[in-house]
Amino acid sequence: MSAAIEEYHVANAGAGPYGITTGPDGALWFSLIHAGQIARRSADGELVVHQLDPPTCRPSLITPGADGALWFTESQSNRITRITTTGELSSFEVPTPDSGPFGIASGPDDALWFTQMTADQIGRLTPEGEFREYALPESGAFPSMITCGPDSALWFTMNQSDAIGRISAEGMIDIYELSTPGAAPVGITSTVDGIWFAEIGTSQIGCITTTGEMLEFPLPSRDARPHAIVSDGQGSCWFTEWAANRIGRIEPSGSITEFELPTPNSEPHGITIGSDQAVWVALENGAVARVAPT
Repeated sequence: MSAAIEEYHVANAGAGPYGITTGPDGALWFSLIHAGQIARRSADGELVVHQLDPPTCRPSLITPGADGALWFTESQSNRITRITTTGELSSFEVPTPDSGPFGIASGPDDALWFTQMTADQIGRLTPEGEFREYALPESGAFPSMITCGPDSALWFTMNQSDAIGRISAEGMIDIYELSTPGAAPVGITSTVDGIWFAEIGTSQIGCITTTGEMLEFPLPSRDARPHAIVSDGQGSCWFTEWAANRIGRIEPSGSITEFELPTPNSEPHGITIGSDQAVWVALENGAVARVAPT
């Protein structure tokens, strides 16, 4: 497989495109983590940037909600914020102070579920603004990214515990330890068959079934440091290789293909499937990349 890759400038290098998703309006929405901004890029390339207050709030990951808006975490301001497709903002302060909200996903109950990195908790927020928080059974786990699984539970990475967690809609938590020490999982996504995750510490992609069976696949580049991962809806997953300046694709069999990004040291982070079915990547050097398999 080959791919056509194009890069589009969207911000200065210091702004830091980071999390990225496709909105219900078909546009790309992404965070500018260092500038305290959320940006929207339409299918025809029109860019609109929304300034947040304060600029130091560090908007991190972003996801579509069941209410037709976008929701994102502010790791520094300890808030979850909602933005409509027309740019109207409303913020909700997380009850636990300095909890470091980071990963976020829409759940089967239409609530927003998010990780609290520095509080070792998983949070739940309804569209009406009601919070619940669930403590993990261990400390120092650093829960990072989160996804809704095919079993209607939420699955999340535990970066410092080398583990994958599962929380049911009722708040029951299960922990699955990885077999590789130092794996440091970060990104996570789901397919119809299971949960896939990126091990930034050991440069591997892992897969776990809803019954807990696990496989790990080493990347060809052992210092690639994979970060984010997304399902393409057809069985395969795409992921960013932050240190190797590449985008990778892994098939259900574990077969891996890597694609070099045109600009050196572009620091690929977030990744999503666009409304055009291409793969879109947030590059911290101030651009987004479009990766179209050919």
